[in-house]
Amino acid sequence: MAKFKVLVADDDQDIRDGIEIYLKNEGYDVLKAADGQEALALLEANEVHLLILDIMMPNMDGITATFKIREVRNIPIIMLSAKAEDSDKIHGLSVGADDYVTKPFHPMELMARVKSQLRRYVQLGTYDGQKTIEIDGLILDEEAKEITLDGNPVKLTPIEFKITELLMKNVGRVFSINEIYERVWNEEAYNAENIVAVHIRKIREKIEADPKNPRYVKVVWGIGYKIEK
Repeated sequence: MAKFKVLVADDDQDIRDGIEIYLKNEGYDVLKAADGQEALALLEANEVHLLILDIMMPNMDGITATFKIREVRNIPIIMLSAKAEDSDKIHGLSVGADDYVTKPFHPMELMARVKSQLRRYVQLGTYDGQKTIEIDGLILDEEAKEITLDGNPVKLTPIEFKITELLMKNVGRVFSINEIYERVWNEEAYNAENIVAVHIRKIREKIEADPKNPRYVKVVWGIGYKIEK
């Protein structure tokens, strides 16, 4: 089994060191950074499979770092913050984070989320023997874990990919917000509406010519979302 490398960026050395201990106990290689700039430099020089980024850091915060990372990479990003307000969580997710953990947190909760994100990132699924699904120029290549639109690659985060994959594999079926959350995040839905809505909005910005008048991802008011042929 491949050994995964996790980059931990937090300006608190005790938190960095504590997370490192738990990650190494789970068999992961660990890189550590004290701010966003150092994290970007380590990411450039190393093969990293997942990032844990604190939001509030000097020199470059986690939000800015995530924005820059998403320009070139789609690896899973888990954000850490002492702030529990929904607005902070939505801000982090809107720039491309895949998950969000509020300080103080139980280390084993963070480890569970790391495992879930890595599993989602690397596993290949199957769908009735199909390797590609095409819907009016939007193509899902399941083997390559890639989505293209009119022949052009679409840069999706792992969570965005899983949501799009779920909808494309079930054309015409309406999924409720809670069902999308539980299938993609693999945990019970709780206050999932804003989280799912942020990811749907980001998906539309990437695949729709006019996100306000979507061609693919449709909302069924009061029920949920679907993709139509």
